Parts: sequence; C-alpha cells; structure tokens
Amino acid sequence: MTGSLIFRCYDKEQLDRQYNNRRRFPHYEGVFKTWREWSAETRVHRSAELDLAYGPEPSQRLDVFHAAKPGAPIYVFLHGGYWQSLDKADYSFIAEGMAPNGVMTVIPNFALAPHSGMDEIVRQTRAAIAWLWTHGRDHGGDPARLYVGGHSAGGHLATMLLATNWPEFGARLPRDLVKGVCAISALFDMEPIRLCYLNDTLGMTRAVAERNDPLHQHYPVAAPLTIVLGDDESEEYYRQAVAMASRWSKLGYPLEMWLEQGRDHFDVVNDLRNPAADLVRAQLRHLV
Repeated sequence: MTGSLIFRCYDKEQLDRQYNNRRRFPHYEGVFKTWREWSAETRVHRSAELDLAYGPEPSQRLDVFHAAKPGAPIYVFLHGGYWQSLDKADYSFIAEGMAPNGVMTVIPNFALAPHSGMDEIVRQTRAAIAWLWTHGRDHGGDPARLYVGGHSAGGHLATMLLATNWPEFGARLPRDLVKGVCAISALFDMEPIRLCYLNDTLGMTRAVAERNDPLHQHYPVAAPLTIVLGDDESEEYYRQAVAMASRWSKLGYPLEMWLEQGRDHFDVVNDLRNPAADLVRAQLRHLV
C-alpha cells in the first residue's frame, strides 16, 4: 500500500526515489574519484589562478583557467551537488575541453545548504558573474562573450542567471551579460524539491521555492538555452527538462535539447573534458 500522494502521481517515498541520484547510480563514488583525479592533473599543467575572491564570504571564491591568448571568451561552469555538496575543485577538468578551443574557463564556488538558503546561493552565483564583468578582462577574458554551463543543481543556478535583471543587480551591468546557458541534467521545477527529502537540508519554504523556480521566472533577454540529459535519468528529470523546454519555446527564444547516449546523471559531464566532444562543440557555437 502506498502513502498519500504529495506531488503528481508520487507519494513521499516515490518522490524521494525520483531525486535520489546516489541511490539510483551507486557508482557515483567512482565517478567523483575520477573527477578529482582529472581535476588535480588539470591544476598541475594548466595555467590558472585559484581561489580569487569575488565577494567577502569564504564561499565566494572562483578558479580561472587561462586560454592561450588574452581576450578569450569566458565559459563559466557551475557545479552540481544538490546545492549542498561538492566543490569547484572537483570540476577543474572542465577546462580541458575549453582551453584547446581558445576559451577561458571559470569555476566558482558558492554558498551551500544548510549554512545558506536558496536565496543566498542564487545571489552569490549572480555576484560571481557580476565580478567577472568587472574583472574578467584583468584575468585574460572577454566579459562581452560570457556563457554559462551547469550540471544538476548548477544547471538550475545557470538558468536563474538568465532570469536576472542585471542593471538592477549592479550598476553598469548589461542586460545581456550572460550570452547563453547549457543546463546539463538540471533542475527547473522547485516544488518537488521542496516536497522531497532534499528539503530536509535546503529548508525552502513555498515562497523561497517559488522565487527560485526557473519555470516561473521572467526572462528579459532572448538568450539561447541548451538542455542536455543523460539517457538514463529518472522520469522526473525528463519531465522537468521537457517543461523547461516548453517554457522557452513559448517565449520564442532559441532552444536546443538532446540526450547524451549511454550517459547517466553523473557521467554525463565527462565529455566536457574532450575538446572535440559534441557537448563541448555545441556550447562553443555560442562562444567563438
């Protein structure tokens, strides 16, 4: 006998199962270990500036991996971890796919739950982008060509950047500061997140969830959105992706959407290490 339905056709246990990726893909520890090893190698042989401060909080630090030439397009990558775990240092390997294509890679940290709530997590992500507009050129990048990718929770944060009224966030920031987003196995509907086990740590109220729900934002600029999923995801991840694609299409904004064959929620980002991978080249179209 199932419990009472709390969201669509799911009771609490079923909804938890839809979003518990570590249970669904028990090999995740091996994937994380591989990311850390790749990233350690990247930090050794790639030219980089690590732990640059973009704000006063300890969480407000970012890593810059240089391109060969100054004035390079800027690729910002926002890490996953359900807004409560992982670190920029786990994803340094992302620079391996971008640097050979003449792109500077920036990987920020941001506040994590439960120490900070969703409003502050989103604010810090926006602050990192604003900092890059002001200081990116000093570190070898061209802030006028700034594109954002994000994985899982990072895909949610990346999409929230497109909902930002940048002139209101900071003086002299252009409306189209972010030229596009690639959201990889991302979250776009915050209501089931509020109702499942994840909210034990996130602590979102209904109002907080609504404020940070990409499906219900105003998007002031017709920037391109790319939505990518591994082909082995839960039904809820598919539903969320389709819902966001529908929202973008109704706005009449540029949209791409596809499945990465043979990939799951975690290893879907592995191809970002390959400068010739389709996932890298799809994003380069908006950068160079």
